Amino acid sequence: MLNEKKALRSRLLAERAEMSPGARDAASNALAGSARALVSAAKARTVACYVSMGSEPGTRPLLDALRADGVLVLLPVLLPDNDLDWAAYEGAEGLVPARLGLLEPSGPRLGPDAVVTADLVLLPGLAVDPATGVRLGRGGGSYDRVLARLAAAGSAARLVTLLFDTELVPGLPAEPHDRPVDAVVTPGRTVRFD
Repeated sequence: MLNEKKALRSRLLAERAEMSPGARDAASNALAGSARALVSAAKARTVACYVSMGSEPGTRPLLDALRADGVLVLLPVLLPDNDLDWAAYEGAEGLVPARLGLLEPSGPRLGPDAVVTADLVLLPGLAVDPATGVRLGRGGGSYDRVLARLAAAGSAARLVTLLFDTELVPGLPAEPHDRPVDAVVTPGRTVRFD
């Protein structure tokens, strides 16, 4: 199963890399609108998100839109052991370069458990199975820890993955620890697994 996931990750990352910057920007703006509508419908006041990097579906327009809406946006800060701490998003000017090419908020750290205060958690990923909601991440384990932390706290936060339209992939391999998401938002549609 690990080799199958590795091959799938390589293929999906290659497909993302082939997307033109113009197409990626258009997709990011459409994604922001759809995700913002989902946050509004959920009446979420605190949202955990992330700063997109490289060829990921862009989150920058979404981060600014949520902040303008008065939503508290928590962004991850990568710890040395690959767990995630959290800090509030206070605008693009407050983001600083970090290891692995990430951008992280420069404000006060709130601790790894801050994510359990979120009403909605927007997760990065490479694909989601449209029948089961199983998510394929990059394989680093950081968000597996986040999901385990949410489950241990009994969090009712909605789990949502942001993807490109082509990344709904039937038959994704799943392991026992994989927790399905509640929804997927793409530039073209929102799929709920209620």
